[in-house]
Amino acid sequence: MIVWVVFIAFIILFLALDLGVFNRTPHIIKTKEAAIWTSIWVTIALGFSGVIYWLFSNGLVDNPTNLTPNTAVLKYITGYLIELSLSIDNVFVIAVIFSSFAIPQKYQHEVLFWGIMGAVVFRALMIFFGVALINKFDWIIYVFGAFLLFTAYRMLTHKETEFNPKKSKIFRLLKKFFPISYRMDGDKFFIRRMGIRAATPLFVALIMIELTDILFALDSIPAILAITADPFIVFSSNILAILGLRSMYFLISRMLTKFRFINYSLVIILAFVGVKMILAHNVEIPEWLSLGVIGLSLAGGIIASIVIPDPNPQLPEED
Repeated sequence: MIVWVVFIAFIILFLALDLGVFNRTPHIIKTKEAAIWTSIWVTIALGFSGVIYWLFSNGLVDNPTNLTPNTAVLKYITGYLIELSLSIDNVFVIAVIFSSFAIPQKYQHEVLFWGIMGAVVFRALMIFFGVALINKFDWIIYVFGAFLLFTAYRMLTHKETEFNPKKSKIFRLLKKFFPISYRMDGDKFFIRRMGIRAATPLFVALIMIELTDILFALDSIPAILAITADPFIVFSSNILAILGLRSMYFLISRMLTKFRFINYSLVIILAFVGVKMILAHNVEIPEWLSLGVIGLSLAGGIIASIVIPDPNPQLPEED
C-alpha cells in the first residue's frame, strides 16, 4: 500500500508543479517547449522501469501474477508504449474539439491539465474494475479481446473527418444540463450572462475531452490488460503515458497530417493485442514479441508517412 501512496503523491506533486509553477501564466506552447516537456515525460516514464525492477526484486509491491523483475519491466514498457501509441488518436480528437470551439492556444494547456486530472481518476477506477473482472471471471478476457478486434476494424474503416464536436451526442447532452455561452472571458470556465451562470467554451471543451478520453480508455485499458493483470504495472504505465499526453499534443498536433499512415499502426496494435487476449489461455506470446510488434508497427507507420509522397500536400502551419 505504501508504494501506491508514494506513487500517487509523486503524480500529484508533478501536476502541482506543472500548473502552479511551470505553467502558472497562460501562454502559447511552442514546438520547442512541447518537445522538451515530451522528452522529460518520456524519460521519467522509461526511467520508472528501473523502479519497477527494484520494487519487484525486493518484493515491495504485491505480485499476484508472480512476475520476475525482468518480466515486470518488459510488461511495464510494453503497456506504456501501447497507451502512448493509442494516445495519438486521442490527440486528433482533442485538436478537433479545440478548433471547433475556437479555444485560444494560450488556454489549451490549462484545459488539458484539468482533463488529465479527471482522466487519472476515471482510469484508476476502470483499471481497478478491469483487473477485478479478469481475476474473478476468466472468460471476460475473450470479451475484451473481441472488443479490441472490433475496435481495430472500426478504426480501419472509420474516417476521422466525420467527427464534428458540435453535432455530437455529448454536446447536445451538455446543452440540456448547462446554459452555454459562446463568449470567452479569459480562462474562466463559467460566466454570468443576463443573471444566469453559463458555461464558456473552455468548460465545454474540457467536458468533451474528458468524456471522449473515457471512450478511448475503453480501448486502451483492455489493451494493457492483455499484457498483464498486475494492477500496479497497469496503473503506473497507463498514468505515466497519460501525463505526457499534454506536451505530446502540442508537439504532434501540428504534424498530424504528416503522419497519415499512423492510423494503420494503431489498427495493427489493437488487432494484435485482441488476438493475444483471445489466445491467452492456450498460447503464450512472449513479451519481447509483443514489444517488437508494437515498436515495428509504430516505426512502419511513421516511415511510410515520410517515404510515401502525399498526393494532397498541405502547407505547414506557422508556429
